[in-house]
Amino acid sequence: MEWTRAKDWLIGAVGMVLALGVAAAIAWWIVSDPASGVEAAPAPTPTPGERQPDPKPPAGLGADEVWLGDVALDAGTLAAAGSVLHDVRAIGQDVVTGPDGMAAERLTVDATVPFEVVASELGDGTEVRAAGGGQVMVVRTVEALGRQLAVTATGTVEADAGRLVVEPRSIDFGGPGFVSDAVGAVVNGLVTIEHDIEGLPEGLVLQEVTVQEDGFRARLSGENVKLGP
Repeated sequence: MEWTRAKDWLIGAVGMVLALGVAAAIAWWIVSDPASGVEAAPAPTPTPGERQPDPKPPAGLGADEVWLGDVALDAGTLAAAGSVLHDVRAIGQDVVTGPDGMAAERLTVDATVPFEVVASELGDGTEVRAAGGGQVMVVRTVEALGRQLAVTATGTVEADAGRLVVEPRSIDFGGPGFVSDAVGAVVNGLVTIEHDIEGLPEGLVLQEVTVQEDGFRARLSGENVKLGP
């Protein structure tokens, strides 16, 4: 990412409220490319203790530091670390920037992980899509017992140890039921999704995830999150 371009974009969006150093630090982890006709994602609903009703600058704020009670950023598309996120909404509270960089006391990010990003991790020709009822479907060709099999697996998604995980509940490849059950145990791992959401600051942990028509809607949050060098 070109620093000058990122700084110019943020200065135009935020204006003179933030110092040039603040803009550069924010640009280090998020780049906005709003998609035409795409509505901004709704603001995350704060959990208990996430927001302070009347935030005040911390005691001992240095003369060379800047404090922001609340910072909100929206991006139609975020591309970083070789991955892509859509409809990103980030809210930070108690953000301090200074000689040591920028950090948020609390940071919450809502974003959509496109199905194609996850599908690419399982191999060429894999398709991932919503299956209704909060489930997701994985369709791919796998090799099992020396045979090429077209497999359709359906399962639910959950946040497990900070990862987006889809564990198949049913696996079908068009054969007799008893054969599907036997081979299903072999191919289960080939259609299981374990995805780490990338491109966001370290310190954010996946809290919850749901299935939408266009991808997985994820919420991440963290405390004392460093936003820039």
